[in-house]
Amino acid sequence: MRKILFFIFIFLSIFLDLEGRKLKADKENVENGMELFKKNCTACHSIDLEKKMIGPPLSGVTEKRTRKWLHQWIKNNKSLRESGDKEALEIYKEYGNVEMNPFLHLSEKEIDDILSFIKNPILKKKENHEINNNEFNNNYENDKEENKFLVKFIIFCFGILSLILLWILYRIQILIRLINKKEKTEVYTFKKWDFIINILYKKILGNDKKKWYLLSCFTGLFMLFGVYETWFYLMKIDVNRGYKPKQPIYFSHKIHSEINKIDCQYCHSSAKYSKVSGIPSANVCMNCHITIYEYNGNYLEKGKSRDEYNQEIQKIYKAIGWDPETRKYSKKIHPIQWIRIHNMPDFVYFDHSQHIITGEKEIKKLKKVNLVCSACHGEVQKMDTVEMSNDFTMEWCLSCHKNVGINKENKYYKEYFPNKIKNKITIDMTGGTECAKCHY
Repeated sequence: MRKILFFIFIFLSIFLDLEGRKLKADKENVENGMELFKKNCTACHSIDLEKKMIGPPLSGVTEKRTRKWLHQWIKNNKSLRESGDKEALEIYKEYGNVEMNPFLHLSEKEIDDILSFIKNPILKKKENHEINNNEFNNNYENDKEENKFLVKFIIFCFGILSLILLWILYRIQILIRLINKKEKTEVYTFKKWDFIINILYKKILGNDKKKWYLLSCFTGLFMLFGVYETWFYLMKIDVNRGYKPKQPIYFSHKIHSEINKIDCQYCHSSAKYSKVSGIPSANVCMNCHITIYEYNGNYLEKGKSRDEYNQEIQKIYKAIGWDPETRKYSKKIHPIQWIRIHNMPDFVYFDHSQHIITGEKEIKKLKKVNLVCSACHGEVQKMDTVEMSNDFTMEWCLSCHKNVGINKENKYYKEYFPNKIKNKITIDMTGGTECAKCHY
């Protein structure tokens, strides 16, 4: 009996171990399949599997078709159609004779993994559940921080109110003392324009020359300070550092640039080759959002919800006249009226390409930044709402020209400055601070 129980125990242990390994292997296959699906299939098929896009919804396709047929279709659907396969020809006609891309680079194992993901999209659901939990936690933390701020604000208001009340009580106390002592304040009737000097002479300073000297010094310093403050204020006119207007479509550079690693020049492609960086047209947005119609990222900005991000994507569709249901463009377009943030005066000439191509290496070295764009615009890749990060005054530009060196490896500078010159040559030495450099 003991031997039988022992063999049963060994058999169960081996069976459970094999089942555990099989489940682990299946999970790894599904995870790998999901990654392969994202890289190769999401341009035409929805990751949700139940939604129709350019291609058909793939939910349940592993039950409808055999493994062999699916492998042939994914590898090279054209050769399958040319063989006269009825199902392949019917699908081709149903979707407007649009040919699916062949995936000859995918191995048998990789295709099996993709099919495993389509058959068992449990991980996707779990992932969404985890994202929802993260969203709840983020919202909870945001509410907590907002409550803390509210408490601090109420305490601050009470503090201000207390100071005001103390000041009122102090003034009442003085008034009561004056009434009790029955003091009559002397009323002056001023008939001349020099009444202030008369009061100062009769009541305060008298004939004391030292006091008059101190008063004169104080008045002179006060006037100089006033002139300085006036000049400082005038110099700050139209200096809009920190300016961040609300745009018609909310766009988070943090999500696009930092999290999803989209290069700045993918959207602002003209910055490298022309004077202006340019505002990307809506068709650039649609390069990605023709398939990405909802936000599924883990990151949520404070105060924002996933639905709000999805509504902003819908605004792009409305602007360009795209119907995500029929997947067709209409003639009803609504151009996006973006609000410009960085705008140089008309009398200033600034060339983006000159700074990005010719000056990139030395600017990055001087400003200690990874992206040349960050030298002027700040760490835009970390901003949810883009703002003006610097003053953009003439003084600010000149300070850079006086410190940044020229790139001696550049063809233009090689012709005029041979490698024999070892000392640092800054831009101002090459005429970078001359008026006509920027004003012509």
